Amino acid sequence: MSLAVGERAGSLRPARTLLAPGLEIARIVTGLWQVADMERGGTPLDPVRGAAELAAYAQQGFDTFDMADHYGSAEVITGTLLSSRTHPGVRAFTKWCPPPGWMSASVVRAGVQRALDRLQTPCIDLLQFHWWTFEHPAYIDALLELAKLQQEGLIRAIGLCNFDTAHMRLVLSEGVPIASNQVCMSLLDRRGTEAMAALCVERGVNLLTYGVLAGGFLSERWLGAAEPAAVPDWSKMKYQRFIHAIGGWDALQTVLRTAQKIARKHAVSISNVATRWVLEQPAVAAVIVGARLGESEHRADNLKLFDFALDAEDHAALQQAFAATQRLPGDCGDEYRHPPFLTASGDLSHHLDAVAPLWPRKAVLGYSQRWTLDSGSHWEPIAGYSRAVRIGARILVSGTTATHGSGHLVGRGDAAVQASYILDKISASIKALGGTLRDVVRTRIYLQNAADCEAVSRVHGSYFGDIRPANSLVEVSALIGDGYLVEIEAEALLDAPDASADSPL
Repeated sequence: MSLAVGERAGSLRPARTLLAPGLEIARIVTGLWQVADMERGGTPLDPVRGAAELAAYAQQGFDTFDMADHYGSAEVITGTLLSSRTHPGVRAFTKWCPPPGWMSASVVRAGVQRALDRLQTPCIDLLQFHWWTFEHPAYIDALLELAKLQQEGLIRAIGLCNFDTAHMRLVLSEGVPIASNQVCMSLLDRRGTEAMAALCVERGVNLLTYGVLAGGFLSERWLGAAEPAAVPDWSKMKYQRFIHAIGGWDALQTVLRTAQKIARKHAVSISNVATRWVLEQPAVAAVIVGARLGESEHRADNLKLFDFALDAEDHAALQQAFAATQRLPGDCGDEYRHPPFLTASGDLSHHLDAVAPLWPRKAVLGYSQRWTLDSGSHWEPIAGYSRAVRIGARILVSGTTATHGSGHLVGRGDAAVQASYILDKISASIKALGGTLRDVVRTRIYLQNAADCEAVSRVHGSYFGDIRPANSLVEVSALIGDGYLVEIEAEALLDAPDASADSPL
């Protein structure tokens, strides 16, 4: 494999790429998530000293920085550098990670304005959007509002963060101009090389990849070493969970030994091999390598990434090593939304359970064990039906379509997108009545076109693959409404119903 355009032997600066029109970036992005870890004691870093550290990176061509609204004072430090105007080529990426809730234009604008103020800039180079639970559909409203702010010139490019393939496809179907999706990818986590990469290549979306060194575990330091009983920082806490999920410490050692052989062949480090493998994956625009400002830096070693390339023999050896590991479950970003929660803090179920139900339940007058909920469809009061009904331990969800808000059809022309939106809506309905998708015992799918059977079935499988409810799928002559391709209904049965009349939950 030859070196990519912009890469050369004896590189003095990292290679560059075009992420979006007018937005050229370094292929090694400096990640600032460890600012939050360094400030764990409650004392913020000095922004002037922090900016001087960033300037040293920029001076060597590492002039693209990635941060978020919750990475401690990372935005403030970067803003201090931007306001100095000493390095006009600096690119600042940040993330907006709002709690799930209704996303009005004013809420979205306030979130963006906060980042603009902290970064001391009139325009954010890349605003990346993270959403905690797709059961709440307001992420669609938020992204459509971000597109308007992009038109105003407040944002140069819009990115996603930790979106899975199905929901990135949904966002693209809404016409939101997505430049990138930031996902985890490494020799241990190869989920992003599958359906995600294929969709990115198809739709011209770039991948920004983090976790490429698995918190430093993909390095010589851990080759042949015993697994640590305790790890010192959040990053290692997170990726130790990844190691356990792929098969444990022995599986990591298999990968490290193979990477070491390749590293010796090219006279580079194990970390170089691990990072170069990610850089060579389809759709990957850049890798994000974390920095602990003022404590350690690896710029000289990272420059070696552009002096070599992995050949067919190297890739074959790594594939053999991968066979000794287990695939991480799910799709990109699932570690934040589903068990097993492979995050620094571990189980996030308490965080997700704290999200308020999307729609309020209502007791039915005259019944001791009957509750209903409405989703706001204008047809519900006209036709006299509920989105979902709970009777004792049984929850029944009406035929549901991909109608967003008061009547907008999500996924026009794409049955798989419509199915994803529908199943999120069904999940939110069941949750509001005290259940989860794991309680579902029956689903029924109605298709406008039998040709969509496989695509919709695969979406259904991604939600119910290990739940396996009874299911019927039929083609109908017509679904009511222009553009509607799928309708789904569901039944759930709770194992341990609460018998009290005043609180089913």
